[in-house]
Amino acid sequence: MSQTELGAPTPKRGRPGYDREQVLAVAVKVFNEHGYDATSVADLTAALGLTKSALYHHFDSKAAILELALNDALDGLEQVVDDAEARHPLASDRLRAIVRGAVHVLIAKLPSVTLLLRVRGNSEVETTALRRRRDFDQRVTAILAEAQSEGLIRDDVDAAVATRLIFGMINSVVEWYRPGGPVDPDELGEDILRVTLDGLQSR
Repeated sequence: MSQTELGAPTPKRGRPGYDREQVLAVAVKVFNEHGYDATSVADLTAALGLTKSALYHHFDSKAAILELALNDALDGLEQVVDDAEARHPLASDRLRAIVRGAVHVLIAKLPSVTLLLRVRGNSEVETTALRRRRDFDQRVTAILAEAQSEGLIRDDVDAAVATRLIFGMINSVVEWYRPGGPVDPDELGEDILRVTLDGLQSR
């Protein structure tokens, strides 16, 4: 006697090949390889092996895919700051937690963070993402300035400049880090702390 005859539910038919998360992953890969503006819906369907109607079953538009990917990266980075502020009374400790956390987010969400770092504000979705990035930078800059006032971070470097230098190093990881490669992802955050914040410590 078959499972159907026994009363088991008949499997539901779905879109073959991909679920929503898999479509997102392939689309972000194509965006990163060719650029968001240069990627057409036809390029996405070709990469996925789907029809346009099947793609639109998952996402309303190319912009909707971009928005979800950028929000994924930004939500992760913003949560790092939220957690640091909730857990660490000293600004210098919050700063260290943010560096470690940002590196972790970058590695865990490498494709979406790479895409975030390449947007130029050519659409409303990109403009919103850039505004959130600026807000993130300003929050970190304020924490770094507070650490300077605590006397734990040297104050002869402008806080905004120091923030840009630190995140310039963190963001450069997207260009060379390869998952599964020889670089230990847990140690990478500590290496960046040694090169950046340890050099900024008050003497």
